[in-house]
Amino acid sequence: MTELSSAVIPVYVVLPPRTLLLDVAGPMEVLRRAAMEPGAPGFSVSYLAVRATMDSSIGLGLAGLRPLPDAVPDGALVIVSGNVDQVLGGAGPTARDVEDEAAIVAWLARVVRPGVTLACICSGALLAARAGLLAGKACTTHHVCTAELARLAPSARVLEDRLFVEDGERLTSAGITSGVDLMLHLVARLRGPALAVSIARAMVVYLRRGPSDPQLSPWLEGRNHVHPAVHRVQDAIAAEPARDWSLEMLADLAAASPRHLSRLFNAHAGMSLTDYVNRLRLALASEMLAATRLDMESVAERAGFASTRQLRRVWRRHHPTPPKAARAAG
Repeated sequence: MTELSSAVIPVYVVLPPRTLLLDVAGPMEVLRRAAMEPGAPGFSVSYLAVRATMDSSIGLGLAGLRPLPDAVPDGALVIVSGNVDQVLGGAGPTARDVEDEAAIVAWLARVVRPGVTLACICSGALLAARAGLLAGKACTTHHVCTAELARLAPSARVLEDRLFVEDGERLTSAGITSGVDLMLHLVARLRGPALAVSIARAMVVYLRRGPSDPQLSPWLEGRNHVHPAVHRVQDAIAAEPARDWSLEMLADLAAASPRHLSRLFNAHAGMSLTDYVNRLRLALASEMLAATRLDMESVAERAGFASTRQLRRVWRRHHPTPPKAARAAG
C-alpha cells in the first residue's frame, strides 16, 4: 500500500479459532470510522476463517465468515487476529482447532507476497511467524508470547515493550488494545493524520507512543487530550498552518480569552500555541522540501515563515540536520 492512497483498499481479516474479539473489534472500528468520512475512499472488508462459524474468546458466536480465498490482490491489507487458549465458558483448543490454525498458516504463506501488507494483532504474529513471514523482520507481539515468537522466527528481531512495530510491509502489535494504535497509525499513513486524529477523538483513545515506538507525525503531536476547544484550535491551525494566526483569532475560535486559551493549550497540548504553529509549519516545509524543487525562500513563504532565516532558526530547534537534508531524503 502506498502512503495517502486514494483507492479503495481491500482488507482481509483472518480469524483463527478462538479469536480474541477485541483484536478484531478495536482495529475494525477504526477502519469503519475511516470509511465513513465523507468523500474519502474506503475499505472493502472481508472476514475470513477456515469455517463459517466459530466461538470468539468471550463465547459470542461468529457466523457468516468467508472461506480463505485462493489469492488476494496487490495492494491488499491482510489482518491476522490473535486468539486465546480458552474461550469464556468453553474448553481449550481442539484437534480441529489445531488443523484450522495449520490451514491459516499455509494460506498466509501462499498469498502474502510483495505488494500485500500484513498486520498482525497480538498473538496473530505467531501464525505469521509459522508461515515464515517474519523472517529477518523486526516485530513484536503480546508480552507473554515474545519468547514463542522468537522461537518460531529465530531470524526475526523480536522487540519487547513496543505498542507496535512496522518493518516494510509487515506490521505487528502488542497485546489487544495496541491493535487500535496500529490501525490509527495505518489510517494516518493512508488517509492522512487529520482523519486519524478525528477517529481517535471519536473513540476517546489516545495516540499513544512509547520511547521506542514509531515516531508520531508532527501533525498528530499534542493531540492526546479530550478538550474540545483546544482540538478546535488545533484543527484550524492544521488546516491552514501558513496562515498569519494571531492569539486573538484563535481565542475567538476557542470562545475563550487569549490568556485562558494560552493556559488551556499549554495544559492539554503540552506546548505553547507558538510552538504548535511552528511545528506544523516545519512539517509543511519538510514535505515541500521532499516533494518539490521550490527554492528555500519559496518554501519558507508558503509554510508561513517570515523569512528563510526564521525557517532555519526554528528548524534548528527541532532537527539535528539542516533543511537541505529533508530535500535529499525526498
